[in-house]
Amino acid sequence: MSKIGTVAVLGAGTMGHGIAQVSAAIGCTVRMYDVNDEAVSGGVDRIRGNLDKGIARGKVTEEARDATLANLTTTTTIAEAVAGADLVVEAAPESMELKESIFSEVDAAAPDHAILATNTSSLSIAQIAASVQDPSRFVGMHFFNPVHIMALVEVVWGAETSTETRDAAVDFARRLGKEPIVVKDAPGFASSRLGIVLGMEAIRMVEQGVASPADIDKAMELGYRHPMGPLRLTDLVGLDVRLGITEYLHETLGSDAFAPPALLRQMVEDGKLGKKSGQGFYTW
Repeated sequence: MSKIGTVAVLGAGTMGHGIAQVSAAIGCTVRMYDVNDEAVSGGVDRIRGNLDKGIARGKVTEEARDATLANLTTTTTIAEAVAGADLVVEAAPESMELKESIFSEVDAAAPDHAILATNTSSLSIAQIAASVQDPSRFVGMHFFNPVHIMALVEVVWGAETSTETRDAAVDFARRLGKEPIVVKDAPGFASSRLGIVLGMEAIRMVEQGVASPADIDKAMELGYRHPMGPLRLTDLVGLDVRLGITEYLHETLGSDAFAPPALLRQMVEDGKLGKKSGQGFYTW
């Protein structure tokens, strides 16, 4: 398989804009898609903001910022985004139906050689791959937020993912300066399965009055050297996102460790979604 030079990123939101940024930063031609002009322009603004912060901190040069932005174009048409792409990375919300719909459209328009990747954090790679004619070229590439800072990428291989596809995804992650791990397609993969258990138990501890959110987080940060506690992380990811993942894992794995706490459901119902709403376990 030839070296990946053109990347289509489907989604300009929290994850998509970051994937587009790091791909453009290494010199790839990047087309970032979203459903309307407001969404794609918002993604570009966030990329520019990330780069400007990097300049202020002395980690990015003005030349690098300008080159990254020059490598990026936007579109509101999937067919236009994936035309001529070597790699397509979908970064849509965690809905199986949405992802299947997107890849059905991608499959009809992307070149036969293109690797098709989903950024899902927990959904079945095999099930999403069933929406394309050649599942051997389908793989999971789970990036972490914020993409331009976080080092990990989970490369998740489905039952029909070819060795060539898996290896190409690993190689591309390394080109991005990331540390890839290779994980078999299983609910929650490695990171979400472990992280969600910890997060749900931390929420149950708040529910039961064991300790404050800040003290629970401090226990993991200072006692186990986690860079961030599970409740602050939940606020950053979004309580609604975590609720969706834990419901899926509870259903697929059947373990009560993944049963969503009543407090989590209530906070989501009340619109307390974490950082993006200004209020979660912390005030932002």
